[in-house]
Amino acid sequence: MANPDIVIIGSGIGGATIASGLAGSGASILILERGEPLPATPHARSTRSIFIDEHYRPKEMWREAGGAAFNPGNYYYVGGNSKFFGAVLIRYRKEDFSELEHFGGVSPAWPFSYDEFEPWYSKAEQLFRVRGTLGEDPTEPFHSIPYAFRPVPDEPPIARARAELKSLGLHPASLPLGVDIETWLKEGRTGWDAFPNTGQGKIDAQTGPLTAALTDKNIRLETGAHVDWLETSPDGKAIAAIHYTQDGAQKTLSPKLVILSAGAINSAAILLRSPSAKGKGLANSSDQVGRNFMNHNSSAMLAIDPRRRNDSVYQKTLMLNDYYLSDGKGGKPLGNVQLLGKIDGNMLKANVKTMPKFVLDFMAGHAVDWYLMCEDLPDPESRIMVDGKEIVMQWRRSNMQSLEGLTKVMRENLRACGYPIVLSRPFDKRTPSHQCGTVKMGNDPATSPLDPFCRAWDHRNLFVVDGGFLPTSAAVNPALSIAAQALRVADYIRKTELAA
Repeated sequence: MANPDIVIIGSGIGGATIASGLAGSGASILILERGEPLPATPHARSTRSIFIDEHYRPKEMWREAGGAAFNPGNYYYVGGNSKFFGAVLIRYRKEDFSELEHFGGVSPAWPFSYDEFEPWYSKAEQLFRVRGTLGEDPTEPFHSIPYAFRPVPDEPPIARARAELKSLGLHPASLPLGVDIETWLKEGRTGWDAFPNTGQGKIDAQTGPLTAALTDKNIRLETGAHVDWLETSPDGKAIAAIHYTQDGAQKTLSPKLVILSAGAINSAAILLRSPSAKGKGLANSSDQVGRNFMNHNSSAMLAIDPRRRNDSVYQKTLMLNDYYLSDGKGGKPLGNVQLLGKIDGNMLKANVKTMPKFVLDFMAGHAVDWYLMCEDLPDPESRIMVDGKEIVMQWRRSNMQSLEGLTKVMRENLRACGYPIVLSRPFDKRTPSHQCGTVKMGNDPATSPLDPFCRAWDHRNLFVVDGGFLPTSAAVNPALSIAAQALRVADYIRKTELAA
């Protein structure tokens, strides 16, 4: 095979979006994806198959540092984890780009401002056909371009929940969503949150930017390609080769540019596994690769009223940011509250195995299901490591006081709305869906692996474009920020590496 100009490793939000940003540049581009396309089968809309039988969950095991092995919910398909995402495409708030003090410590500033980044958010919203509205959320930052599509409508029980929260003086707002709701419901009457997208209803990395990128005849996708390690030039200043396994065969490519977009955890693992003069892996003169792993502190919260059924199909249309920048009493930030996709008895059974199914069915049928999300602060000792081919996770949770505070205030609010039973349960390491921070960008090569355009300080032809570049996790879903930076980096590559 002739060596392409650019190889992109991974077809998730980062890889697919940067491919779309480079389409039409004239460069020959190959995307290497470890997984295969998701097949359309009845399993895709079965909560028993997805949550109890874990039909889609990968068989791989990771390990806790000094502890037991666990099976992570990290998916390998064309489109990456976005095939299962809740399609929330929300901007970090303007304040998230500056240093921000939390109960658990300080969230550092980004290497550039919200104002500099804002146009790329607008471009990403257009690419993912985001449905939303402005003016409802007091924390909403400036938008130079309004949403092109109206928000996904509330179902009647959710319209009632919105009104109840408003009656408390709160500001419930429509979630910005990458969902073509009419198409999604035609393909099956379920929610989309955590459901695999085997059709066109969710605008994920595959149905959005990857499909757009592959209209360029110079861009190709190869599946079943598992990247093992990267090789540097003799002076160590450039990536000379990509070594990967496909159909049981060892293969090598030597492109001019390498864009690593395997997800925050796997990108760090590939760099750490790759041989280097000092034995610390690649792009790692700062000793920060794998460090500063963040994953959000989050809980599910069920507000149950045995007197009222919630017959919503999808539910996931509301968020609440009243506690995003302060605790509501002038104190430090708590976080974001948003609806989960509608939960049913099978989903609960997967997590509460000892309770009878009929009890869980009743609970689910009378609950409004919420997701509480708080910022996980960067910590060099919260990290991803490798032991041979094995991934080792050392996640040191931070800022848990924010989650405790958000749980307390939302329990009070939901009881005031008339829900006598409010239950909550935190998510754990088995759900690394908001993974970020392992290969962070910054202004100083002594403290960051990447520059503000995601180029490795140590290797001039290596870029890392996935959740790993994020210097902070904020307290909102990271997908739109990853996509916006991917478009910004694509523009930078066009103007620099491809200008000649």
